[in-house]
Amino acid sequence: MTGSRTHLVTGAGSGIGEVVTRRLHERGDHLVLLARNERRAGDLAAAYPGADVPVADLARPETLDGLALPERLDSVVHAAGVVELGTVADLPTSAWTDQLVVNLVAPAVLTRLTLPALRAARGTVVLLNSGAGRTAKPEWGAYAASKHGLRALADSLRAEEAGNGVRVTSVFPGRTATPMQEEVHRQEGKEYDAGAWVRAETVADLVLHVLDLPADAVVPEVLVQPR
Repeated sequence: MTGSRTHLVTGAGSGIGEVVTRRLHERGDHLVLLARNERRAGDLAAAYPGADVPVADLARPETLDGLALPERLDSVVHAAGVVELGTVADLPTSAWTDQLVVNLVAPAVLTRLTLPALRAARGTVVLLNSGAGRTAKPEWGAYAASKHGLRALADSLRAEEAGNGVRVTSVFPGRTATPMQEEVHRQEGKEYDAGAWVRAETVADLVLHVLDLPADAVVPEVLVQPR
């Protein structure tokens, strides 16, 4: 089920979000790419001619209010995220609030704002979660809390919007070869080897499969791990 459809993507400038965006653009779908500032908006507009690139900062969800949005959206792909590791004993308040706001509150606000367009198209919401959204390990408490919350958001939204034809999928990638994973390794004090982890292209393939599902099915969750 391809063709010219309209998708809103966050995190389009890096990692899994970048690959999803590139694949959708290559096949001719229309893109709405959220940019956190004017400089990033210029970069995205140059990389994806024809895309709409509104500016809003997910770290400040109030900037999402007033976004010019299409009347119909075939999907919203929440791929943006931030991570800061540390023990509960050591993490500052800002590390908790920053991750909860960007990883959970902003997706909730953006989803609320896009629901009329998603309902009009009977579209799909994809939330890029994490293995940390299923199991919290030492030093991952704040990030895992934000991702556990994102799973709860997806579950509630799925139940609430099923009658409106909106499908909701949580994707739980294990460690994936992205700039974020490189940053995680830096925080862990470990050497980074991209070849040891799931390729971003592999996860993007799963996301596109979800977006292209026939109307008779929904995939509530997808879990992918390195071999």
